[in-house]
Amino acid sequence: MDTRHSFPWAGLFLALVTFVAMIALGLDPVISLAVLVVWSGSLLLISGRPPEPPKVIVKNSFNLESMRGLIENSSTPIMVTEKNSIAIANAAARRMLGQHMIGQDARMAFRQPEAISLLGNDRNGRAILRGLARRQDIWEINRQGLGGDIAVIELINQTAEADISRAHTDFVANASHELRTPLAAILGYVETLSESADSLDTPTSRKFLRTIEREGKRLQNLISDLMSLSRVEAEKHDLPSEILELAPLVERAASDAAGLNRINRLDFALNCEPSVQGDAQQLEQLVRNLVDNSLKYGAPSSPVKVMLDLARDNHARISVVDEGEGIAPEQIPHLTRRFYRTDPGRSRASGGTGLGLAIVKHIVERHRGRLDIQSDLGKGTRVVVRIPLAETQTIDAKSEETEGPETGIEKMS
Repeated sequence: MDTRHSFPWAGLFLALVTFVAMIALGLDPVISLAVLVVWSGSLLLISGRPPEPPKVIVKNSFNLESMRGLIENSSTPIMVTEKNSIAIANAAARRMLGQHMIGQDARMAFRQPEAISLLGNDRNGRAILRGLARRQDIWEINRQGLGGDIAVIELINQTAEADISRAHTDFVANASHELRTPLAAILGYVETLSESADSLDTPTSRKFLRTIEREGKRLQNLISDLMSLSRVEAEKHDLPSEILELAPLVERAASDAAGLNRINRLDFALNCEPSVQGDAQQLEQLVRNLVDNSLKYGAPSSPVKVMLDLARDNHARISVVDEGEGIAPEQIPHLTRRFYRTDPGRSRASGGTGLGLAIVKHIVERHRGRLDIQSDLGKGTRVVVRIPLAETQTIDAKSEETEGPETGIEKMS
């Protein structure tokens, strides 16, 4: 482009015409000449000044390299697209979708109708993707444009929220079913007694009354366990502060669980007197639940061993061992689920609610302990609970030497 200035002939001509007009009007020739000189000089100075460079409008642009450093270490999968092609993907996104996606069309990387619809229309918005990384996964994809052809795609994992919602739904459904069964039995037998009191003989009436009493107690136990579970869950983040002597607590709770009819089946081996930081009521309930389970599902004539000793890492160890039928290995990981039963008919007949081990798990979790379950079919089941010792308690070195290795089934931290 030619940047030279043309000579100001038109301006000089106008200055000269003005000078002549001023003389013709009778103005002072000196003043008129001074006006001509100043006017002409200014025109010559302006014409000699170098031209100003043209103004260039610079559009906003994104530094992709800076963005790469900004998002690389985020735990959320994030991608930056340019013209719908993936230009940047952070470490979390590459681990989930693979290294090969860099340079791919974003729609090809996801291959899901919801994502293709969102990305193909080049619009901002959100969509839900299922089975993106694993079959049960649920992800929310969020696309936001940054101007021009640049956009950011963020993936938010919604699987945990969906699992919690599903667990709550299952819990309500199971609880409703468990409560409805004894209630139906109670109401049915009461209705029969009310309508046929005169025609029923005494043995039948007594049988009905025993059934009502049994189902009423089962309902009472179920409601009690539901309240206990709710209370333990509400307090699970609060570490207990009371210092307890564990040996007398274990002996008292185990004896209460056995009652007069089953106390002779208990075999105590309380080899130490550790102190722990805990909630007395919850720890007693933990021991009662474990002992009651072992007495119910162990062989009727076999003993149930209740042991207390010191374990490694400054923990007190409570072990409850029965000699029953044992539990299949595939069922062990599910034992602490609410209302899970290995034998539903036998559990209900014995008065079980299906919540005992779920309550134990949450109590152990609140006490920052660990729960291990081991079982051999045809031999029996061993349940071990480890509770951290109180800070003032020191561990006996001899117990470290005599303790054998164990395989944890379920761990709490």
